[in-house]
Amino acid sequence: FLLGLSQERLNMEPTLPAVSTFCVGTCALYILCHSYIARFLSLPQDKDIMYICPFSRPVKGKVFITNYRLYFKSADADPSVTLNVPLGAIGRVEKMGGASSRGENSYGLDITCKDMRNLRFALKQEGHSRRDIFDILFRYAFPLSHGLVLTTCNLFSDWVFVYPGPQGLPTDKWRITFINDNYELCDTYPTILVVPFKATEEDLRKVSTFRSRGRIPVLSWIHRENQAVICRCSQPLVGMSGKRNKDDERYLDVIREANGTAKLTIYDARPSVNAVANKATGGGYEGDDTYQNAELVFLDIHNIHVMRESLKKLKDIVYPNVEESHWLSSLESTHWLEHIKLVLSGAIQVADKISGGNSVVVHCSDGWDRTAQLTSLAMLMLDSHYRTLRGFQVLLEKEWISFGHKFASRIGHGDKNHADQDRSPIFVQFIDCVWQMTKQFPTAFEFNERLLMTILDHLFSCRFGTFLYNCESARDTNEVRSKTVSLWSLVNSDSTSYLNPFYTPESSRVLYPVASMRHLELWVTYYIRWNPRIRQQHPHHQQTNMVQAHQDIHEEGTTKPIPPRETEKIWRGSSDPQKVLQLHHREHPDDPEQLPGMARRHYRG
Repeated sequence: FLLGLSQERLNMEPTLPAVSTFCVGTCALYILCHSYIARFLSLPQDKDIMYICPFSRPVKGKVFITNYRLYFKSADADPSVTLNVPLGAIGRVEKMGGASSRGENSYGLDITCKDMRNLRFALKQEGHSRRDIFDILFRYAFPLSHGLVLTTCNLFSDWVFVYPGPQGLPTDKWRITFINDNYELCDTYPTILVVPFKATEEDLRKVSTFRSRGRIPVLSWIHRENQAVICRCSQPLVGMSGKRNKDDERYLDVIREANGTAKLTIYDARPSVNAVANKATGGGYEGDDTYQNAELVFLDIHNIHVMRESLKKLKDIVYPNVEESHWLSSLESTHWLEHIKLVLSGAIQVADKISGGNSVVVHCSDGWDRTAQLTSLAMLMLDSHYRTLRGFQVLLEKEWISFGHKFASRIGHGDKNHADQDRSPIFVQFIDCVWQMTKQFPTAFEFNERLLMTILDHLFSCRFGTFLYNCESARDTNEVRSKTVSLWSLVNSDSTSYLNPFYTPESSRVLYPVASMRHLELWVTYYIRWNPRIRQQHPHHQQTNMVQAHQDIHEEGTTKPIPPRETEKIWRGSSDPQKVLQLHHREHPDDPEQLPGMARRHYRG
């Protein structure tokens, strides 16, 4: 029915973001692709859309669908109800009810989202009224399953290029190699690698045959003072027969010798039972008898399937309703915080070993999930540069994007197969761990909670090319850097919105978070943000923005004080209340009566 708009133009790859707008509930379908406008497609006049809001009564309104987002706006509700959902965040679209379904609002669509919410829309049953909206939504929410391209934009670009040296690199021990320039050594590694100086190119090729997916041990981070290193890789291909590879054994010993470590510590992220089981599929682990100058430590972090089921259970207890009477036992049954604890605990062990001057090698099975979690968290603990806004961007680009975390497989960008066993919230779990650290060290990070939430929102949205595809070779093939824009373009164009005003730079400080269930919290601002009954009144980034604004006023020489009620709100939600009170005291010297309630009592104490 698309008059005046050829199928060829619909399928072409956009140089500017193609926008296809479908208005359901009025009388026409508009499609805008580049500067071309399609002719009208008439829809039935009586197509009413009802949003079945889980927190109140059903809301009548209109739904607009473009090839980027679904937008709903209520017609007569007070207050107005709006929904703004990127299609990339949709994981599943199902038809609800049938032509013979009984009951009010029993016929329509169920939409399951990847960002911890579900949507339900009801339509009238006459004349297959949901067919148009279902077909349009299914096509554009899952473009790769329909031969389309993901809709992104290339108006401007701010890609973070990560070059591993030579700054701070002791050239007599480590060197840069371009052996993977054409992705011939390992198609999921970046083109530039840092390896031991003593290892030849032929050594690297021999080692790659004994490591899963060819992911050899390479340098991730080096301690500036004691020269201890974090290297990352995949599991050795030992198999049931207990195969050995002299080149691999010698290569790990060269890593050990680089800073004179007595024994190289190999951190295997898996539970030992899983590592043994992987032998049956040709994998395995480094045995003490073959790697005599190394010690092996299992960190007991479960696999992607366990994490996927854990997050599903968490979603079940936080959306749409939170059962207050059994909240703690329900949260415990999800095991989500227990998994967060194990990941943090493993990273702490890595950081502690490095601080003591001992080099480590980190791997899981293929070295792109739990390995990335452990190396990047350990680097956050060890290196204050990665706790800055720009440094955190570099960390994600290096440890997650360049080293081949399988974003496309784990998130399912543009793919309708919601039951794909490769999907798993590994990166969400990592960001949760970072949030836990920011809660325990509120002055150690230059960025705020808003940055973390923005990253996760656009992990799903497909608006930017940053998290598209599984590895660098796939991004090069699909010309991501020239055809899309980086998420960091958005962040760096408004960097002040993502800054923590309590940040205090401490270049030599190593952070050791407490990985105890008593000190870990559910990230309510993210996981339960869609529930208006639970939503925090003043999210942390809003609190910090208010404090920053008042700091700016003070620095400009004005005498306008912080309104006492605002100070009280900021104080109640702040993870560093003493700093808020110091700021208040500076503007209200010797006048605690200006500060009401709980904060005044704390002030006097």
